[in-house]
Amino acid sequence: MNIIVCMKQVIDLEQIRIKPITREPVIEGLPLLFGDFEKCALEEAVRLKEKHGAKVTALAVGTPKLRDTIKESLAIGADEAIILTDPIFQDSDAMGSARVIAKAINKIGEYDLILLGDSSADEYSGEIPPRIAELLNLPQVGSVRELELLEDHDQTSKAKVIRVVRDMEDALEVVELDLPAVVGVTSELNTPRLAPLSAILKAGRKPLHEWGPEDIGIAADEVGEKASVIEVLSNLAPVQDRKEILYEDVEEGVVEVVKALLQEGVLTQ
Repeated sequence: MNIIVCMKQVIDLEQIRIKPITREPVIEGLPLLFGDFEKCALEEAVRLKEKHGAKVTALAVGTPKLRDTIKESLAIGADEAIILTDPIFQDSDAMGSARVIAKAINKIGEYDLILLGDSSADEYSGEIPPRIAELLNLPQVGSVRELELLEDHDQTSKAKVIRVVRDMEDALEVVELDLPAVVGVTSELNTPRLAPLSAILKAGRKPLHEWGPEDIGIAADEVGEKASVIEVLSNLAPVQDRKEILYEDVEEGVVEVVKALLQEGVLTQ
């Protein structure tokens, strides 16, 4: 069984600060890491590998810093990693990113299951899994919080089947898919493990391949900012108008705060 896990490199959102005057986010120099959804996808791939036997390939598109970041995937249990860091891939919209990933998966060739986060921590659009599935002509299911590989005890069929439980917000839906398939997972799927020191030291000896546009057969006008159909109008933080009123007496303060909230319509009687 061959499993490809698509990892996305994002900035550490907890360290973002806002410029008080311009309301612009300060993201320069922030550390890069993998999002929680991607870590859950990788954890599930490693669990399937441990239970059923599989080869796990971590695939990621990002900046040259991926050369260090991707080692976390190898330490957790991926058997090899493939990264795409060429500058022409930068600033791609969802369609451009999906094209790059789909082309890379086609180059890999052998795969039964493609796992990735249902959404990313930075944009949270949820577009990448279905776009990849469409480009590869594969079945796809998202919002997955449970996953199992169904074993064929009678050995009557060579087809691999997975059963997933997807979160529909007001209900849970059970879906069975023939493999190969694309599955987008949520953070409820599992609790990602931490790599032990011994695995971190061994990660550097696992295969790490770096591909460019010529390796996957993609043109410069298919990706990047020039190919993007998305225009960012603003990324400013919302205006925060602080009243800056202090109450030294707790009981008096509670009464006054309630009165103020009633006057402004935040609370209703």
